[in-house]
Amino acid sequence: MRRILLTTTFISVLLCTQAQSEAQGENNAKTKVYYFELHQDIMPTSVRIVDRAIREAKEMKADYIVMSLDSYGGLLDAGDTIHVKLLRCPIPVLCYITNNAASAGALIALSCDSIYMSPYAKIGAASVVDQEGKVVDEKYQAYMRGIMRSTAEANGRDPEIAEAMVQGGGAVPGIIDSNKILTFTTAEAIKYNYCEGEVNSIEDLLAKINITSYEITEYKTTGMDKVMAFLLNPILRGLCITFIFLGLYFELQSPGIGFALLIAVIAALLYFAPLYVEGLAANWEILFFIIGLILIILEIFVVPGFGVTGIAGMALTFSALVLAMVKNVGFNFEMSGDGEITTSVLIVLSSFVISLAVMFAFFGRFTRSKLFKTLSLQTSENHSEGYNSTIFNIPSDFIGKTGIAKSDLRPAGKIEINGEWYDGQSDGEFISKGEVVKVVSVMNNYLIVRRG
Repeated sequence: MRRILLTTTFISVLLCTQAQSEAQGENNAKTKVYYFELHQDIMPTSVRIVDRAIREAKEMKADYIVMSLDSYGGLLDAGDTIHVKLLRCPIPVLCYITNNAASAGALIALSCDSIYMSPYAKIGAASVVDQEGKVVDEKYQAYMRGIMRSTAEANGRDPEIAEAMVQGGGAVPGIIDSNKILTFTTAEAIKYNYCEGEVNSIEDLLAKINITSYEITEYKTTGMDKVMAFLLNPILRGLCITFIFLGLYFELQSPGIGFALLIAVIAALLYFAPLYVEGLAANWEILFFIIGLILIILEIFVVPGFGVTGIAGMALTFSALVLAMVKNVGFNFEMSGDGEITTSVLIVLSSFVISLAVMFAFFGRFTRSKLFKTLSLQTSENHSEGYNSTIFNIPSDFIGKTGIAKSDLRPAGKIEINGEWYDGQSDGEFISKGEVVKVVSVMNNYLIVRRG
């Protein structure tokens, strides 16, 4: 009996020791922190960064997300999308404002569960402005005030202060007058509960919330991030437009569909694709570009002379290239400003001028190169080979004569009569190469024929 009691006691001691060890292990487990930076204008690229950061933090089962923020603002729709993602994030998000959180940046900061600021940071000035810093219409301000107010309420902050950060937000007694826009320093933000504390680093921030044992996983820039940054370079945009023009021009100089057209298509994709992903190029702008090119081609090959079709095609193509680079809603350019539009116009015009210079300077040299000779038709219709290009008025006694179609007539082509080649045209039907044809009428320098 005593042996049984001793065994039971020993097992109990073992179980208690194991439980204590497991509890101690849990207590010693490091806090998982996911860290990423948002040091940029708030654009669709910012949305992708935040979306990926939240997704990766969920996958690693992080305890906290720390976002280092430094932004003067950006697109309102991008900021709105980010603020919703942060509010819905199941993991606590701590915002560390290193320098600026203005405009859309202020909205993003308020969307986080906690805000910490460096000693020289600022938060506020959330009015909606265009690219030149000019305040836009009241309807945008009213919308922004509503978003700021609801976001502040969701995170337990004074909504009137949030509204005062936007144009027309009104006065907050003891803080700001009605005709001013509110911006807080770090000390002011702490005083009015818009900041949890002043910190100098991520380590300081974690120490503020009593986290001493932790492991940090940082957001790593992907190859796609680098590619997008490269493709959105204004210089590359100009080069893409230049190659679009040059590719189309050289394609029109040679028969068939070949290398030059492929270059133009690739350049168009490199131009529009990143702008489309960034939310700048809309579907209708890309459609304008395609329609414009079609009209130009019709003007060259179908419509005689140069008139409305060609002018409309050039206008649509030019407009599409410019509009794809600016922030606009339809033909409303309040969010872009005159400066951005002017820059876009200059990029397109400069590219066109460069294209013209290349055409005039190098086309002669290009047509004599081996590359051009491999891409274009180099044969000629010599008289010794049976061609006749000097006949401008064929005698009427050719009516009734028979010959052979030397090419498909659809309806125009070449026919041979008595060893001489002439331009021929069927009277509407398709005639295959090698068929016997009969002349039914003469039209100055070509013959109207039908199957013989």
